[in-house]
Amino acid sequence: MRSFLLLALPLLSAAALAPQGNAPLSLRRSSTLALADSSSNLALRGGFNPADVVGDVVKNVLHLGGDSKEGLDEDGYYTLVLVRHGESQWNKENRFTGWVDVPLAETGVAEAERAGKALKEEGFEFDVMYTSRLQRAIRTGVTVLGELGQLWIPIEQTWRLNERHYGALQGLDKKETVEKHGAEQVNVWRRSYDTPPPAMDADHEYYAGKEGRKYADLAKENKIPVTECLKDTVERFLPWYKGTCEPAIKSGKRVLIAAHGNSLRALVKYLDDISDEVITGVNIPTAIPLVYKIDPKTMKPVKVEGAYGPLSGRYVGDQEMVRAAIEGVAAQTGKK
Repeated sequence: MRSFLLLALPLLSAAALAPQGNAPLSLRRSSTLALADSSSNLALRGGFNPADVVGDVVKNVLHLGGDSKEGLDEDGYYTLVLVRHGESQWNKENRFTGWVDVPLAETGVAEAERAGKALKEEGFEFDVMYTSRLQRAIRTGVTVLGELGQLWIPIEQTWRLNERHYGALQGLDKKETVEKHGAEQVNVWRRSYDTPPPAMDADHEYYAGKEGRKYADLAKENKIPVTECLKDTVERFLPWYKGTCEPAIKSGKRVLIAAHGNSLRALVKYLDDISDEVITGVNIPTAIPLVYKIDPKTMKPVKVEGAYGPLSGRYVGDQEMVRAAIEGVAAQTGKK
């Protein structure tokens, strides 16, 4: 790393000494600038400031290979906050949703506002928010940030944070499905770690390939799912977490993830090393922030006071309310 800096600094110094109007294009737009964060693109600054370039490049080079002490709390841990979207219209109607892009119900908007207020009361600040391509998660996250007065931070969307795909069950009433197929079979589809529901046909009303630009990248690679079990969700989620989210946390960014019950279960399974058998019984309630503290040495969570087992994180809010919300999720396919 030190050798790289010694080689790079003479080039940057030459750029600093050149008058702005006469600086060679190769220096003004050197490939070394690619090391700078994309959010600080020089073209958006309204001018070329060599001193800023040197500072930005050195700062980013120093952060390329390891952890940053930025973003650590008073105990020396990184902060990661998860929030499942608020109640959607189909949550309210007790229908299997999956990748169907249904909106939040009014109650879900209120839940998201409450989540934002709870985080604000505890003084949370974020540097980036990650969310899915589904509006119920996006709106929940944006509502939380609005309550925090932090709508200005970067927001990145990825299909890898989408809810688990429920195949041909999508759109069906959960209790009616139980009556038709039996509680045991539905619970296998809904809660088994590695048994997916029946696959959806490409001509299905809710096939994601019909949504045009939203999933054009997946369609091009023939990756649009037609059903998923939780194991599938874990396998498509983890590459994103390890390749994008974890490095962001290590760089010192305080991260908020607004996503879905099963994509968040995939995350807590990885963070807390939860077994395949136990994770199927973990229920994450809607719009109650779940706070993790991450050890910078292991990038794994430390168990915090008030943690809700088997998780290492704690839910923000009244614990009786949390317990009731979790039980409500578990009862969604119960008897009428």
